[in-house]
Amino acid sequence: MSEYDDAPKANSAPASQIWGGRFESGPDQVMDAINPSIDFDQRFFAEDIAGSRAHAAMLVAQNIISAEDGQAIDQGLQEIAAEIAAGQFTFLRSLEDIHMNVEARLKDKIGDAAGRLHTGRSRNDQVATDFRLWVRAAIDAMDGQLQALQAALISQADRHAATVMPGFTHLQTAQPVTFGHHMLAYVEMFGRDRSRFADARQRMNQSPLGAAALAGTSFPIDRHATAAALGFDGPSANSLDAVSDRDFVIEFLSTAALTAVHLSRLAEELIIWTSAQFNYVRLPDGFTTGSSIMPQKRNADAAELIRGKTGRMVGALNALLVTIKGLPLAFNKDMQEDKEPLFDAADTLSVCLAASIGMINGLTVNAGAMRASLAAGFPTATDLADWLVRELGMPFRAAHHVTGSLVKMAEDKGQDIADLSLAEMQSVEARITADIFAVLTVDSSVASRTSYGGTAPENVRAQVAAARRRFLDGAA
Repeated sequence: MSEYDDAPKANSAPASQIWGGRFESGPDQVMDAINPSIDFDQRFFAEDIAGSRAHAAMLVAQNIISAEDGQAIDQGLQEIAAEIAAGQFTFLRSLEDIHMNVEARLKDKIGDAAGRLHTGRSRNDQVATDFRLWVRAAIDAMDGQLQALQAALISQADRHAATVMPGFTHLQTAQPVTFGHHMLAYVEMFGRDRSRFADARQRMNQSPLGAAALAGTSFPIDRHATAAALGFDGPSANSLDAVSDRDFVIEFLSTAALTAVHLSRLAEELIIWTSAQFNYVRLPDGFTTGSSIMPQKRNADAAELIRGKTGRMVGALNALLVTIKGLPLAFNKDMQEDKEPLFDAADTLSVCLAASIGMINGLTVNAGAMRASLAAGFPTATDLADWLVRELGMPFRAAHHVTGSLVKMAEDKGQDIADLSLAEMQSVEARITADIFAVLTVDSSVASRTSYGGTAPENVRAQVAAARRRFLDGAA
C-alpha cells in the first residue's frame, strides 16, 4: 500500500451534473472560483430565454420534439423569465452559467422534457446568440442616448447661433467663431458615432443559433426560422466562425471607446470653460460638487469623471483584443472573459451619455465673458490678411507678412490691431485704406465666414435646421 493511500483527496466532490459523464470526480475547489460565469452572464437571462423559446418552437416545427414537449418547454421558460424579472430566482454557481441555471430550473418545472431543449445546439452557439442579442439591444439604447445628446447640442446651437467666442488652435485664440458653431461640431462627431454603431449592428445581425459546438448538427433544424424569430437578418454562414469570433463585441467596444473620447473632449472643454479664468459657461448645480474645505469651489466633477472613465472604456477594448488575438478556432474558455469588459463599458458609456445630456441641456452661456475674451489674442488678424489679398491683390504669403508686422506693432503698443491708426498701418503697407477697419470687428469676422460649414450666424441657423432633419427627424 502506498503511503499516500490514506491521504485526503484533492477533490472528492461528485462529477459535474453538466458534463460529469466523462469524469469520475468533480472539479477542484479552485475551479469553483475561476470557472463559473453566472455572476455576470445572468444579465443574458432575457436573451437566453428568447433564444431557447425560438429554438424549441423550431424543434417542434421540424418534428424533432413533440408539440406537447414544446408547449411545456415554452410555458416553463416564460415562467422562469417572470421569476428572474421579479427577483425570485436563485442562481447557483454550481451550474456555472445562465444556460444551465435556466435548464435546471426548467427541469424542476416540467421534468425530463426539459432535456430535449438542448437538441441540436450547444452552449457555444447559445452564448454567441445571447451575446449578439444583448449587444444589439445595447446599440439601440446607445443610439437613443446619442440622439438625445445631439438634440441638446442642437438646441444650444440654435440659441447661440450668433453668440461670438474665440475659436482656438493650440488652446490659443485663433479666429472668432460662434458658440452655436462650436456646438454643431460635436453634433457631427456624435452623428458619426451613431453611424458606426449602426454599421456594427448591421454586420453582427447574423444568428449563430444551430451552429452547435462548432460543426453544425445532424438534426434537420431550420436555422433560417430561428434567425427570423429572433430578428436576425439570417443565420451565420459558417458554424466555426459563428461560435469562435467576437469581432462584433470588439466593434461595439471600439465604437464605445471612440464615442467616449468624443465625450471626453467635450467634457474637457466644459471643465476649461467653467473655470474662473474663462467663465464662459455655467453647469447646472446637479452636475457640480463643492469642496470639503474651500466653500467657494464649484467643481465640474461630472465632466471630470467622464474624462476619467474614458480610460476604462479604452481599456475594455484593449483587454478583449488581447484576449482574442491568440485563440485558435473554435471556442476556447478564454472567451468567457469577453463579457465583463463589455458590460462595464456599456454601463459606463450609458451613464457618461446621461451626464453629458444633463450638462448640455442645463448649460447657461456667459456671452459677455466670451465676447470680452476676444479683446486679446488678435482674433481678426486673418481677416486683415484676407482683406490685403482681396482688396490689394497681394499674394497671401506677402499679406501674411504684412499682417504679422502689424500684429507685432499692436502688441508692442499694448493694443488690438483695430486700435492702430491708419497712418501706423500705412507705415507698414502704404496702400491700406480706412476701409480696413470694417473687417476688424469680431462680428464682421464671423459674418464673413459664409463658406459651406463656416461659422457665419446665417450658416449656423441653416445647419441647425439641417441637423434636425438629419439626426432628429430621420430624414436623409
